Amino acid sequence: MLLVAAAGMLVAGATAYLVQRERVLGGIDDRLLSVVDEVAFVVSDTPGVTVDQALSEVVQRVRPGTDETAFALTTTGTALVPGGDIDFQLEQDATFVDRIIAETDASGTVRGTASTSEHLVRYIAVPVGAEGGTERGVFVLAVDVDASLGPLTDAFRTFAIVAAVALVVVALVGWSVAGRLLAPIRRLRETATRITATDVSERIAVTGSDDVSDLAVTVNGMLDRLDGALTGQRQLLDDVGHELKTPITIVRGHLELLDPTRPDDVAATRALALDELDRMNGLVRDISDLAQAHRPLRLAIETTDVSALLERVRTKAEALSHDLRWTTAAAPGILAEVDAERLTQALLQLAANAVTHAADATAVQLSAEVVGERLLLRVRDDGVGIPLTAQATVFERFRRGSTGRGQTGSGLGLAIVAAIARAHGGEARVESLPGAGSTFILDLPRSPAAEGSIP
Repeated sequence: MLLVAAAGMLVAGATAYLVQRERVLGGIDDRLLSVVDEVAFVVSDTPGVTVDQALSEVVQRVRPGTDETAFALTTTGTALVPGGDIDFQLEQDATFVDRIIAETDASGTVRGTASTSEHLVRYIAVPVGAEGGTERGVFVLAVDVDASLGPLTDAFRTFAIVAAVALVVVALVGWSVAGRLLAPIRRLRETATRITATDVSERIAVTGSDDVSDLAVTVNGMLDRLDGALTGQRQLLDDVGHELKTPITIVRGHLELLDPTRPDDVAATRALALDELDRMNGLVRDISDLAQAHRPLRLAIETTDVSALLERVRTKAEALSHDLRWTTAAAPGILAEVDAERLTQALLQLAANAVTHAADATAVQLSAEVVGERLLLRVRDDGVGIPLTAQATVFERFRRGSTGRGQTGSGLGLAIVAAIARAHGGEARVESLPGAGSTFILDLPRSPAAEGSIP
């Protein structure tokens, strides 16, 4: 861009200089041509005089202007010069005088350009003679071209200095602005160079609010998502490796101690191995469910009657335990745009969690409530509750309750519930006091659909 600006200034300045120079030179030529008419007028206005007298009259009446000089060569070779101050004199330059004499003898009136020791001049030489005579003199008027072009040359020199200073300023400002604009891209490149497949924790520092800064923000968001995915993947692999290690160790240990000659030992080991394999199969199935729950784009969102959904869940949950009393509490006609199948999965998981872990529970209630634009789905049991120290981690993967009717399960159930809530744009939380039961809540955004009866 700096080169383009410099080229533009050079072309503009040079073009302006050449155009103005041609105008000045054209003015000089016009001035010289007008001298021919002036000399002719003076000669015609003084009839009956000698050549030298006519030349003297011409010298007196055709006065040189600024940056001009004039003189006349008489028939005897004497030079006549105007009185007063003249910017420069050429009648004493023998070489120039000889050139004038030679040119006028051969061609008459002559216009040309000559370079003297001090000046570059544009001149015109007009022969002057008397009627009927053969004697001739010459009147010469010359213009100093350098002096005439001086103001234009000074102006162009000033323009060149100003243009050079302007280019320096443009270079400094451009360097600063380009550096600021490209700094995020440079940091982006440096950060991308440092990022590896196992570490995407570094972020690009963002300053400003231009398009390049927005690009850095977008890349940071992408890195956040990649970091979250890698962290989740790493955690999942660590957790799965930890969980699978126990049943594999159990099966291997019993197989190593198996006595093939004892049928009862073979049968017992077979039963234990099958039981552990079933548990591993359930773990793999829960991991698959958890992975699918993390994909919100696969939700089949539709307008759903929440109270009817709770009734269907209650009917299915009764099969989990006939010893508990199952109830629902929801105003009729609550509509929300949700994935009914996923919510059924989450609510049944909470119901199964109550059956498994709510020791001494006698009843489980499923309820729905609309608070503003939020839909609150609750599953409450009247068991012994959850210790305060465990409530913060119940939704983490592979966390199992320390109380309840047994320690079966993979510890992924509540993590799946939390993932389904997040996929809907909400959250899952628990409210519990030891000895007062537990309430698991799905806090979801409700669609703009209004409440009303369903046809």
